[in-house]
Amino acid sequence: MLYGRLDELRALAAGRLAEHLRYTGGTQQARSQRDSTVAMYSEQVQRFGAVESGLCFGRLDFDNGTRRYIGRIGIFDHSDSDAADAADGADRDPDEPLLMDWRAPAARPFYLATAAAPDGVRRRRHIRTRNRTVVGLDDEVLDLRSVRPSDHVELTGEAALLAAVSAGRTGRMSDIVQTIQAEQDRVIRSELPGVLVVQGGPGTGKTAVALHRAAYLLYTHRQQLSSRGVLVVGPNATFLRYISQVLPALAETGVLLRTVGELYPGVVATRAEPAATAALKGRLAMTEVLAAAIRDRQEVPDEAVEIVVERETLRLDRATCVAARDRARRSGRPHNLARELFDIEIVHALAGQVADRIGADPLGGENLLDEADLAEIRRELRAEPEVRAALDRLWPRLTPQRLLADLFRDEDRIAAATPDLTDEQRRLLRREPGGWAPSDAPLLDEAAELLGERERSGSRRDELARRARLEYAEGVLDITHGSRSIDLEDEDEGEILTVADLIDADRLDERQVDREQLTTAQRAAADRRWTFGHIIVDEAQELSPMAWRVLMRRCPSRSMTVVGDVAQTGALAGAGSWDDVLAGYVGDRWRLEELTVSYRTPAEIMAVAAKVLARIDPALTPPRAVRRAGVSPWELRVPADGLADRLAELTGRELAEVGDGRVGVLVPAALTGQLGPAVAAAVPDTAVGDQPDLTSRVVMLTVAQAKGLEFDAVVVVDPDRIVAESPRGHNDLYVALTRATRRLGVLNVDR
Repeated sequence: MLYGRLDELRALAAGRLAEHLRYTGGTQQARSQRDSTVAMYSEQVQRFGAVESGLCFGRLDFDNGTRRYIGRIGIFDHSDSDAADAADGADRDPDEPLLMDWRAPAARPFYLATAAAPDGVRRRRHIRTRNRTVVGLDDEVLDLRSVRPSDHVELTGEAALLAAVSAGRTGRMSDIVQTIQAEQDRVIRSELPGVLVVQGGPGTGKTAVALHRAAYLLYTHRQQLSSRGVLVVGPNATFLRYISQVLPALAETGVLLRTVGELYPGVVATRAEPAATAALKGRLAMTEVLAAAIRDRQEVPDEAVEIVVERETLRLDRATCVAARDRARRSGRPHNLARELFDIEIVHALAGQVADRIGADPLGGENLLDEADLAEIRRELRAEPEVRAALDRLWPRLTPQRLLADLFRDEDRIAAATPDLTDEQRRLLRREPGGWAPSDAPLLDEAAELLGERERSGSRRDELARRARLEYAEGVLDITHGSRSIDLEDEDEGEILTVADLIDADRLDERQVDREQLTTAQRAAADRRWTFGHIIVDEAQELSPMAWRVLMRRCPSRSMTVVGDVAQTGALAGAGSWDDVLAGYVGDRWRLEELTVSYRTPAEIMAVAAKVLARIDPALTPPRAVRRAGVSPWELRVPADGLADRLAELTGRELAEVGDGRVGVLVPAALTGQLGPAVAAAVPDTAVGDQPDLTSRVVMLTVAQAKGLEFDAVVVVDPDRIVAESPRGHNDLYVALTRATRRLGVLNVDR
């Protein structure tokens, strides 16, 4: 009945979701409530969808005769305990869950128990499922007298693990909840506070560990994290689509997934730009560039500015403007908030000129205008279009988007803001408007900090919205008060309670607001100043110093999980060491965990990649592969004029070799336009593009797009050109060579 009941709940939620998706009209308030309801039912559908992955995946048999079933979520049995015990066939504590959540402390022996330290476990059973069908059972007897020697005695559930890593890829990452190893479990269950760095080579499961850590932290610290949320940052949109189903399969849907280019609300930064430009904009020195660009917009005229007001000419001389500017700057307020002080100084100066003209005593005495008259003059001046235009020219209100767009398209503004840059570096910054690059998102965020955001306007909007809701609530109460279905005598009417007697408009509004609340992830995505309870950064070695500055701003508690491999750093502004990244924010108060075992990459492929790793840094040690694929990597040379045809032929061959698996073709960025159409024409179901469909049988990608992904077979095209395309080309090649789980081919090009 368990699956049937979950199916009913999922079907009910799906039906309600479809119903609300069909509704698109109504007032703004109604549409807002509809969006919130859609989010709620979407989350329910995803949670109940965990059942499709197979809820139960393991069982522990203890020395004392008890059993414990392990699953993706915890389920308690509220039926008759005697009947449940009889059905289970073993003694069972009636207070113990029917299914133990894998994150619960009592489930740890499933991942940690070994023959040398069984922790009371006599036998561990791995249950392999395909959807809801059991397709295999693997038992491990942890009695030392029964254990046979193995090359991999340190692995937990070796048969289940090898089956999982050898299975065909689907284009979507699967959870590893059934096969978590001891070193991975240690990372997943590490304490919440502080910065945890997880360093691991290719195939060590860094990404999977990071996602399972997110699920574990939400389970263990639900109350602490539910209100602030968890942010997961990935290298690109393709990667986020690849991992998007892992957390829902673990019944966690409240995590916000974002790329660096999406961290500034309302902006999706996908514009391509040279690597050197991205590296320049990623430097911390850009904070000074932005500050200088803002100061450059706080103008003072070389000559007096004439302002015509009611046919009278007022003059703003340079000295007055300098004094007003300096007064506003000394306040220490951000640019947009200091504008008010600048306005006051300028308007007071102009009002003084008006007062001198109209209030002068003909007999030479004091000015005839009092303070009330001066205040009225200032009020009228502020309303004059000519005055407002002058203020906007001298001290404009700026958005981050306008500041950056104006800066990057104007050579003079760039020169004024970058006195320490070379002419070549300034040329890298120069561009025409038209979309944002990922490196712009941290600059927009920094600009927002420097410009300042006006709290008052947002509060005003909130107050207006609240008043509108109150009027609506009062109308509802009026209707309910006036609609009586019982005909009462006048003297009895006051004894009957109505809705209005039980709840007032304010309380009804509060309940309405509660129902309209967006999820934590939705609210966090829309609020630039949101601070998260925990942040997980995958492929963290790729982030620039400016990107780290944004993330630290989003997490003042410094509760973070940083996952990556400095040997795979491809971005010019990326990390050279973890200390370089973190020292400026937490000093030496961060802890390191290393993943040393490669589960994905077989030994034959790791041997090829290790040669490239030695060229990056001879001191680096590749992760140890736990298995052999039984297939040696191949390498061929082809002439440049025959590359496309030969690649199409070899891709088709690899596709046949992997059966229902997936083939990744990794090419230099400069060759994508030439090779993509040729392979797509020859091999059906080939995906090429900026955001290709990873469920396609063949996917052509650049190395940057392939970060964090894996395929059954990989063909690396023109490795020499991959190396030449970037100053960190060998790092890119190392990444390319370690994406395969079974087969690797390298296609060299003769020119």
